Amino acid sequence: MRLCVLALLAGALSGCKHESPVPSDRSAQAAPSLPPIGASTLGPGDVFEVRVFQEPDLSGVYRLSSDGSMTFPLCGRMELGGLSVSAATDEFTKCLSSGYVRNPQVSLFIKEYNSKKIFVFGEVQKPGTFPFQDGMSIVQAITLAGGFTRGASQNTTSITRLVNGQEVKVKVTVQDIALGKAPNVTLEPGDIVYVPESMF
Repeated sequence: MRLCVLALLAGALSGCKHESPVPSDRSAQAAPSLPPIGASTLGPGDVFEVRVFQEPDLSGVYRLSSDGSMTFPLCGRMELGGLSVSAATDEFTKCLSSGYVRNPQVSLFIKEYNSKKIFVFGEVQKPGTFPFQDGMSIVQAITLAGGFTRGASQNTTSITRLVNGQEVKVKVTVQDIALGKAPNVTLEPGDIVYVPESMF
């Protein structure tokens, strides 16, 4: 009888050797899933640089006025508010190719997204509203807000995003991100970051 039991145990253990081990730390955890809201668009106060290849007189830094327009050499007044960077670039290209520049190569680079904001509240040193930047991460947002307070529950920080009229909220383990145990999370315009108070 004992030999049968030992044989069964040996068979069970040998079967377990082929199973993948379950990670015991949090280093492999995936970033929280937040649906994107689409490409960022230009708005009042945004500052960007226009570069026209081999046309230094047409290249420069511009700011959109309160109505989302600007004045560009040769093109005059241009309505760019609400356009994506790609669409705005197409507008410059279309204008310049209309008898001004042969095969214009136009690039547009955002310097300041003043029309886009993110909001950081709760247990941070300087809660408030901050200008959005392309590629901004949650760690950058917390840093802009002066960092956590002593009473912050860093690993239960949340991001709320408005997607198609519906609020989507996820928890983000910011302390784990800082320690390299979790991937960073990229923000989008309008995101609300909230840091709750620790219960301990």
